[in-house]
Amino acid sequence: MKVKYIDLIEQSFDFPTDEFEVEDGELYFHGIPLMDLVKQYGTPLKFTYLPKISENIEKTRILFNVAMSKSNYKGKYYQCYCTKSSHFSFVLEEALKNDIHIETSSSFDIDIIRTLKESGHVDENLHVVCNGYKLPEYIDNIADLINEGFNYVIPILDNYNELDQLLAKTNTKLNVGIRIASEEEPKFEFYTSRLGIGYKNIVQYYLEHIKNNPRVNLKMLHFFINTGIKDTAYYWNELSKCMTVYCELKKHCPELDSLNIGGGFPIKNSLSFDYDYEYMADEIINQIKSACTSYDVPEPDIYTEFGTYTVGESGGAIYSIAYQKQQNDKEKWNMIDSSFITTLPDAWSISKRFIMLPVNKWKSPYERVFLGGVTCDSDDYYNSEQHINAIYLPEYSPEEPLYIGFFNIGAYQEAIGGFGGIQHCLTPAPKHILINKDEEGKISTRLFSKEQSYKSMLKILGYTY
Repeated sequence: MKVKYIDLIEQSFDFPTDEFEVEDGELYFHGIPLMDLVKQYGTPLKFTYLPKISENIEKTRILFNVAMSKSNYKGKYYQCYCTKSSHFSFVLEEALKNDIHIETSSSFDIDIIRTLKESGHVDENLHVVCNGYKLPEYIDNIADLINEGFNYVIPILDNYNELDQLLAKTNTKLNVGIRIASEEEPKFEFYTSRLGIGYKNIVQYYLEHIKNNPRVNLKMLHFFINTGIKDTAYYWNELSKCMTVYCELKKHCPELDSLNIGGGFPIKNSLSFDYDYEYMADEIINQIKSACTSYDVPEPDIYTEFGTYTVGESGGAIYSIAYQKQQNDKEKWNMIDSSFITTLPDAWSISKRFIMLPVNKWKSPYERVFLGGVTCDSDDYYNSEQHINAIYLPEYSPEEPLYIGFFNIGAYQEAIGGFGGIQHCLTPAPKHILINKDEEGKISTRLFSKEQSYKSMLKILGYTY
């Protein structure tokens, strides 16, 4: 009778996978023995596997370039990294090795670009797509970047006031874009995105405010929907509406030459994840080309802004099971040595699910459990995976510690959780490890940040100076 945890996984999924394999009852991630990390650094810990960032950038580039080649598409393809997914220096530096560009969403993003220029990671030929609602500080910083000689800064106009504000702050000709305020899915509490300008108003806005202004070129139309790129009637309908606006606008605006389709490629959230990236890239390019052919307009250059897809699958967290509590006849609680609210805030706030696997004891019998965090908050738990309405883990034993890993958590979690700040119940942020692999496959690790200390918290709270 097969009762071991490894039997459960091999019977349920196509395992091992490209990322995961098991040797001697212990989990390997991209060939990295995770128990070695535990032994060297302890838990809780977070890690970033840097080569995965470059790998996914290259996958995306191949997908779209091949799709363009198949359809004899005349435009070019440009990749931007969406910085809000993860602002860490090690992420940007790894991503920029791959000849990509940057999409920004706040004033401080511009300061990051200046710092990257000082360190030699970018120069004035970097394409900077400036998105989001722009407060005065953001306007000032964008204008300064343009005035400093960056050649490809494209502010995406989010509302009617931003153009005049930018013109007042700059001393050269502006290349701008306009963001479409897309319609949201029917399940949303509102009909139209708060971001951008409505479909029906864009051509009129261009004719009245940009067409006859010698200081402005409209270069880009920006399209993005909140639910991401999915093979649904809703997505294709919104893309079709976007192309109608683009083609109508192109008739009036000869300098318009770029379409930004945003981000939204999903990442793996379970071992049973299935998404046809090649089909989606092919179909996007085909539909854009078909619309341009119908309207007899040139095909635009395509920009993407993949953030989560670029960095998400590089991140992981490892916890130890500190104790098991039997709360009633059926419910066993495995208590981790950290907090889900602080270290995986998306799991708590929007019920997002990640790949969760034990790091060791794969040859042990399994049991159904709930996972609890250490804070005194009833919401600090994780009780189901994407593929099943339960969590199964190797049986707990005080004599042999159990370690568990959460994977593909590299996007947004530190920003939302408040990296380096005050955490719920003053739970310290875990240590963070960077993992790299050279051309010969040799693995190296280094400590990026130590576990948060009580001294740093007391200083933030004003108890010490």
